[in-house]
Amino acid sequence: MGVVPTSARPHPSLNAMLLCDLTIREHATGKMSLIGIFENISAARFPVVHRALTVYAKLADAEGEYGIRLELIRLDDSHVVAQGTLRAGFADRMTPGELTVNLENLAFERPGRYEFRLYADDRFVAGKSFTVIQSAPAPAPS
Repeated sequence: MGVVPTSARPHPSLNAMLLCDLTIREHATGKMSLIGIFENISAARFPVVHRALTVYAKLADAEGEYGIRLELIRLDDSHVVAQGTLRAGFADRMTPGELTVNLENLAFERPGRYEFRLYADDRFVAGKSFTVIQSAPAPAPS
């Protein structure tokens, strides 16, 4: 079977997009476990580097190979904090497909609202927003 032209392929839709500390796929069953799902990142001082997180996305209506782009946007000024690309293949549009993107050492200059935006072949699929919060600094030892 030949390559399906981009215009003829279905555009993926999003079933779920979550942020978590870690994902684990069980080898025997293929089941995915999401560990430490969160909506906020807290830091006492800025800028701060968040050591590791995973973006999990479950897509429907995807068939064939797509160029996937994930952008991290600071919402108050639309600044692109980070972005990356990958290729992902989906065998059957009737079976939801999963993507996990492991990210390390993300730098946040200041607290505020941020959003991960997912694109397939440069077309927007969905976004997942979260908040970076200024927490109270730890008390100084006396």
